[in-house]
Amino acid sequence: MAASIVHRSLRFNLPQHLGKTCTQVSLLSRCRVIHVDRLTHIQFQCKRWLHNPRELKKFYKQATISTADGWYEINLDKRKLRTPHGNIFKVPSEPLALAVATEWNSQEKVVNRPNMHLTALCNSALENPLHKTRAQLTDTIIHFLETDTICYRLTEPPELEQLEREKWDPIIDWAAQRYGLEITPTCSISPPIVSEESRNILRRHLLSYSDWALFGYHYAVDTIKSLMLVMALVDKHIDVETAVDLARLELAFQTERWGTVEWAHDIEKLDIRCRLSAASLFIHWCSESTTIKQKASLDLI
Repeated sequence: MAASIVHRSLRFNLPQHLGKTCTQVSLLSRCRVIHVDRLTHIQFQCKRWLHNPRELKKFYKQATISTADGWYEINLDKRKLRTPHGNIFKVPSEPLALAVATEWNSQEKVVNRPNMHLTALCNSALENPLHKTRAQLTDTIIHFLETDTICYRLTEPPELEQLEREKWDPIIDWAAQRYGLEITPTCSISPPIVSEESRNILRRHLLSYSDWALFGYHYAVDTIKSLMLVMALVDKHIDVETAVDLARLELAFQTERWGTVEWAHDIEKLDIRCRLSAASLFIHWCSESTTIKQKASLDLI
């Protein structure tokens, strides 16, 4: 039980010495410490959302797309959009290009770049700032299994233990039936048990995606801290709202008991939904070859 709570403290970014202290007090006190730390993080995030010094005034009237060498580029009026490093911004599929153009057209007086998740994903895929190879990126995604949200369980309070079994076990059962994965959740600080064959299955599955889609996969897993939930989402076994609710199951349980910060928790939840939705669409559009055809105008018939 003590080890389980220490692990929870680390997952909520509490200092190590605080986690050790938590083992010496009651479960009630431990939950309060974790919850207060989470509220502090949410308040900081809300300040970032409400005021961001990186915002710049909108300097264009319309964003459009054009093709060049099999890629799709974004034009801001007569200027081509460029990446942070000054390279031409280009994407591999027309639906993705249209979505990015829509993202830029939806900006009003300022260009709120931190909330333009599709543009950010494209920049990451284009420039690969961490210089990761395809194999390294795949291994990084698989490594999330060691800290996967739904693979770590609490044994107390009993109500939360029961809730985790009811909500999380069906996802693990689905992964076993769909992909043949053998994953045993843990109730301690030790990582969940994942067979080597399961890791190989995951590696082959991820490598079936394009390089761009892998960046989307990594972004999605990092957003909700669960590879299992992202796989279920990409396979359309669950939707975005369900994936976010399952990833925030413990937080929701705590807020029902200790209360919420007015509007702050809602903003955080919606932000996670936006990020996960963008990542899911990004994976889809980078995994299929699709073109958009305009219907003929009645005047031309």
